[in-house]
Amino acid sequence: MENWKNSFKAFLHPRVFTMLFFGFSAGIPLLLIFSSLGLWLREAGIERSAVTFFSWAALGYSFKFVWAPIADKLPLPFLTYRLGRRRGWILISQTSIIISILLMASIDPSHGGSYLKLMAIACVMLGFSAATQDIVIDAYRIESASSEFQALMSATYIAGYRIGMLVSGAGSLYIASSLGSEIGSYDYRAWQVTYSCMAAVMLIGIVTTFCINEPEKNSITEYKYSNVIYVKFLLVFILAVVGFIVSFHLSSEFNSSWKDILIEILNNKTFSSFCVESFRLFLGVLIFMSIILTFIKFKFIEKELVVESYVAPVLEFFQRYGVKLAMLLLVLIGLYRISDIVLGVISNIFFQDLGYSKKEIASVVKTFGLLMTILGGFLGGVLSFRFGVMKILFLGGLLTVLSNLLFMLLAVEGYNMQLLYLVISADNLSAGIASAAFVAFLSRLTNTSFTAMQYAIFSSLMSLFPKIIGGYSGSIVENIGYIDFFLYASLLGIPVLGVIYLANKHSKIE
Repeated sequence: MENWKNSFKAFLHPRVFTMLFFGFSAGIPLLLIFSSLGLWLREAGIERSAVTFFSWAALGYSFKFVWAPIADKLPLPFLTYRLGRRRGWILISQTSIIISILLMASIDPSHGGSYLKLMAIACVMLGFSAATQDIVIDAYRIESASSEFQALMSATYIAGYRIGMLVSGAGSLYIASSLGSEIGSYDYRAWQVTYSCMAAVMLIGIVTTFCINEPEKNSITEYKYSNVIYVKFLLVFILAVVGFIVSFHLSSEFNSSWKDILIEILNNKTFSSFCVESFRLFLGVLIFMSIILTFIKFKFIEKELVVESYVAPVLEFFQRYGVKLAMLLLVLIGLYRISDIVLGVISNIFFQDLGYSKKEIASVVKTFGLLMTILGGFLGGVLSFRFGVMKILFLGGLLTVLSNLLFMLLAVEGYNMQLLYLVISADNLSAGIASAAFVAFLSRLTNTSFTAMQYAIFSSLMSLFPKIIGGYSGSIVENIGYIDFFLYASLLGIPVLGVIYLANKHSKIE
């Protein structure tokens, strides 16, 4: 009993409790880009799908590992000296987020033309700033406490993140609606006040940054190269990112024609889209690397710095675990969330098909589900702290498989509010437990010498393959129906349990 009390008391540890506020700060920007903004544009009479630039905001979250080394290697004038490596970068990213949100608030998209382009630029700025904040907060979380506290810190961070998403999602819609902006009666002032309020809420994160201490590892940081070399590295990096984005955008001009050709050849629309988008990604990465290598060849930037930033973190991971175990761990990272994500892609459509209204989905799935996720996260943190990460990682995977089977029961039963509450409770509790253990697991895999880069790679990998498979969810449902689909989604999680068993057997991770 005493051990359980100590486990719950550990949540009050200053380092652990701090993550609630950092999680809140990290959760604010996401829905301001991908949810609330879409409704704002719709009310303003703008179809978001017609504005290609807005899709660039997603690149910030999808390719964090590309510029994660910048946060590790580049010192910030004044801030690094006064606050330290992590706190300095957290503060600059939070400040950039606030500026981006206020810039969005100052633009009325209903005017179209240049106003819409400015809005798109501000949205992209917000996406990259928010992703940078995620990178550095993850690094701070891993470096600021021992491995035994990582599960609790992960659970607290996830809880804060979900609360932040609730504030920026439901909260922003409530403010805009209460100020009189609706479809058919658009009011720019309402959205201006709404986004200004969201910018003000970000001050919670800034206050937290000033209240915490820099991790001991980074309290005194010596940088190997001169400031001129770091600045050159930053300039080339920015140029390479611009090249990546421009190539990604220009290749969209050929997207439709190539997709139509592949559809005729393969007779599969989803797979054709995947092939075209994969080619665009490959082309963008090729341009990015070509720009970097060109400047290395002409000795404008130091080859050693590039190797230390991008190659060394990957090599260190394989050297530390060995090739076979490292590959097994990467497979585990890439597959752990597959069952959950594949089902999640189609879940809202499923609820609508069963006859649940949008209000019922919002109250049960979103609001009640959020509470269950937070509860599950805290429970996962305590259990991982008490019994070890790998055991709870396995438990989370098993519960995900079992909770997904409950959707089969709902598909058979049809509209049933009591059963919906039961399914959402089980699904979100298991997701919370699994997420807390999984984030703690990823944290333990990270070497503090390459914290930002390695964790950014892991966090990008964990959603890549599941999202690719998830893109087929709609097609699978059309072919086999909901009941067999939910069975399929559950079965996807069973091999993961075997991978966890093997990883636990051959590694020393507890």
